[in-house]
Amino acid sequence: MILLSFDTEEFDVPREHGVDFSLDDGMKVSVVGTNRILDCLRQNGVRATFFCTGNFAERAPEVMARIVAEGHEVACHGVDHWRPEPSDVERSKQIVERVTGRAVYGYRQPRMFPVSDSEIERAGYRYNSSLNPAFIPGRYMHLSAPRTWFMRGGVMQIPASVTPLLRFPLFWLALHNLPERLYHALVRRVVRHDGYFVTYFHPWEFYELREHPEFRMPFIIRNHSGMDMVGRLDRLIKMLKSMGQPFVTFTEFADINRSKR
Repeated sequence: MILLSFDTEEFDVPREHGVDFSLDDGMKVSVVGTNRILDCLRQNGVRATFFCTGNFAERAPEVMARIVAEGHEVACHGVDHWRPEPSDVERSKQIVERVTGRAVYGYRQPRMFPVSDSEIERAGYRYNSSLNPAFIPGRYMHLSAPRTWFMRGGVMQIPASVTPLLRFPLFWLALHNLPERLYHALVRRVVRHDGYFVTYFHPWEFYELREHPEFRMPFIIRNHSGMDMVGRLDRLIKMLKSMGQPFVTFTEFADINRSKR
């Protein structure tokens, strides 16, 4: 099974590099990127899960409507991506459900930082996908965390996929910078080892970041961004489809595995 996901947030990375970047500017970038993602998914006939911030949901209701209309799952990703607050676990659910008119069952904390499991369960979520169990000094040092899904209380934890043993992360930066043949080989290994694959990207990766030096994006982020990244996503999806792997939403995955317990 393939769990493809997108952290659908306002673009705020320039602020990490000292750029005065407004929420409106960030939304423009992310709306373009989200529509490019949706075009790619539609052309390949696959579904994904979109973890949306409250900011994005309220400021781009037409994009949210398209996500839902095209059969994808909508989950929560906090409210303001730049300034996460403990109350966002509950507030983001209220906002996204109001905008989409759909029940929301999943949560992912901005930047995959820690989040209160008790608050997740209290808010009524079925799953939490806020763990990258990789070895990335200074960002994710989760060598003792489980690599694959597990239960914590009544909430299923669905970590991002990393390779066995070395825990090499196979998230968005890896597809930007590794040779595609190597990335595909690592993904196939994870699918064979774990029986499923979880990865995530962001809409702003699919925007032409290389054309905007004023954003001050590091090379590893702007590398293969924009339409190059659309092509990489397209080829990844086609490779996974050639393996005969079904694309499922996170809620479908949680329901399937709960029924096996």
